[in-house]
Amino acid sequence: MLSNLDLIREFVQNSINKKEVLLSNPALTAQTVYNTNQLIAKSEGVIATVQLSKTLSEFSISPKSSQWELINQALAEYSYLLKGEVDSRGFYQYQYCEVPKGYQMHCTKSVLLWRAWWKYRKYTSKLGIPLELLIRKRDSWYPIRDLIISDGLLYIKTLGSEIALDSDDLVTWLSKVDVINIKEIPTTET
Repeated sequence: MLSNLDLIREFVQNSINKKEVLLSNPALTAQTVYNTNQLIAKSEGVIATVQLSKTLSEFSISPKSSQWELINQALAEYSYLLKGEVDSRGFYQYQYCEVPKGYQMHCTKSVLLWRAWWKYRKYTSKLGIPLELLIRKRDSWYPIRDLIISDGLLYIKTLGSEIALDSDDLVTWLSKVDVINIKEIPTTET
């Protein structure tokens, strides 16, 4: 049986590939109705939709759903991020966003960005601009220079501005993917 996250991933992948979907587990159902893929939480109703007839897939997601975080995680894995606009149903719109080569996109609560920061903060002491973590602002990616927690808010300093977030706020960010140099891998000769 598919877990909720696996079912959501299948829903997203089929929708991106313009394929109809019919999946179910005890909590979720994904189905196609009138050229629209829908994700339905059995206790909440429709929580996500995507029109298969549109050239570029655009997801509509209910922020009130108990599956909100899992849906954001799955969409981030396929480089879809929150556009910031709410439709007449109260759903947020998600569109494809090109992720720079060598990075992985995340859409998490800001507290998880704080945890990642502790792993990468050693790079901020080096000369130059730290490029290990980037944050999305004004349709561009900006390097994170510093993260500070004060009065229950997370303050993210970039190259020219500061963003204040609550610990439960969702934030879209990139982390550098560790690349292994093939020449450095030892080989054994037979």
